[in-house]
Amino acid sequence: MTRSVVVVGAGPVGCLAALALHREGWAVTVYETRADMRLPENKSQLVQRSINLAMSSRGITALRAVDNRIADKFLQTAIPMHGRMIHPVNGKEQSQPYDVNGQWINSIDRALLNEDLLNELTAKSIPVKFHHKLLHANFEGKHLTFRDSACEKDATVPYDLCIGADGAYSAVRRQLMRVVRMDYQQEFIPHEYIELRVAPGIGPDGSTHYQLHPNHLHIWPRHSFMLIALPNKDKSFTSTLFAPTSEFEKLKDANEFIDWFRSHFPDALNLIGESRLIEDYKRNPRSPLIHIKARPYHYKDSVVILGDAAHAMVPFYGQGLNCGLEDVRVLDILLQRHAVDPAKSVPQGTMDDALVSALREYTDSRHEDLNAICDLAMANYEEMRHAVTTPLYKLRKRVDGLLSRLTPFTAFEAFIPRLKQETFLPTPRGWLALYTMVTFRPDISYAEVKRKARRQDTFINNVAWSGLMFVLGTGSLFAGLRFWRRLRG
Repeated sequence: MTRSVVVVGAGPVGCLAALALHREGWAVTVYETRADMRLPENKSQLVQRSINLAMSSRGITALRAVDNRIADKFLQTAIPMHGRMIHPVNGKEQSQPYDVNGQWINSIDRALLNEDLLNELTAKSIPVKFHHKLLHANFEGKHLTFRDSACEKDATVPYDLCIGADGAYSAVRRQLMRVVRMDYQQEFIPHEYIELRVAPGIGPDGSTHYQLHPNHLHIWPRHSFMLIALPNKDKSFTSTLFAPTSEFEKLKDANEFIDWFRSHFPDALNLIGESRLIEDYKRNPRSPLIHIKARPYHYKDSVVILGDAAHAMVPFYGQGLNCGLEDVRVLDILLQRHAVDPAKSVPQGTMDDALVSALREYTDSRHEDLNAICDLAMANYEEMRHAVTTPLYKLRKRVDGLLSRLTPFTAFEAFIPRLKQETFLPTPRGWLALYTMVTFRPDISYAEVKRKARRQDTFINNVAWSGLMFVLGTGSLFAGLRFWRRLRG
């Protein structure tokens, strides 16, 4: 008899997990607290909080590991972004390519990706139960209790494996804390964001066009805060304003907000329009930014948490979703490596040793990676809002580019066949820029990215200090010779 999986959460990570386990032969059902986002009456709720997704190689590799067709469909709806476009206060744009070899990341609307994955579930007859809120979990007895908000009735659901992919405020994680000694860290950083929108431009003949270059991620860095904009297929841009909570608190009404925005982002105000900016400011909520670390991610052979439920991170490296999808790929490989059989009969009151081993290895092997990318994401906020404009940052980018050109280039697609069978590959030799490793090298784990970047930083610092000492030493030598000549003269 085929064993059952209950996936809690119908976001992109939950949907991909459901597709991966269905492909391996499990009987999968997905439960989601919210309504079906595909229905017209629910779409208006998605507009207010919809930071665009920047999908890169790790996310694409995970999609291809489950189904090449899904990845191909995604790439048809994505817009390539080849670099950052920096907008200083003086309005003079500066393009900064992401990679010396011309690699790019992809902008896609979060809702569009989620809808496509939900449609894949429907096409494969995987049931999705909307309006079902998790109330209680018995991870020993393996059953979950849900409240169906549509009819206000409770239902108890048995399962063989539970996947918690229900986001940063995960109900599955809360229930898991009751049965394991979970190391848990939650931090609301002192910054918030507001969603804004740059509408398409309208030509004299009524045709629409992009008001900004569509193949860049646009950034207006302003030291302690910043504005970003990512392109959409309809020629609009989804724009997000990130600022300290204290900065937002100073703005008492829409008029003060407009004055503040005009002083810091005059060119962006011209693009958005004053009336539209006021409308977005009043309608869209200020939303918090949360940072979560946890361990362990599993309990026995009963449950495992993935995505934001396990490791919510700030969005400044564009890796939140990519990392969550990579979680699915890693878990899928470990289930296969430990020969977990979805058709195996496990007597009640006993455990599936293979599944226990797979979930334990997932926690043990994944924890360092997830902590690493959470830390890197936080550090990248400083880079995006300020460092990208500094001479030292630009010099370091040039050095990274020069040294990277000495390393043979391998496109990430070349690693995909092996990454369908292996979690990660041996650390490559040569010089790789930090951003390149995080974004374009899915074969390198996040933890190894951090270690390799640290070694490269040490090398650069040693070379810089050696050069400085050489200059100072040479200067001292010539000064000494001049002084000696004066004494002899």
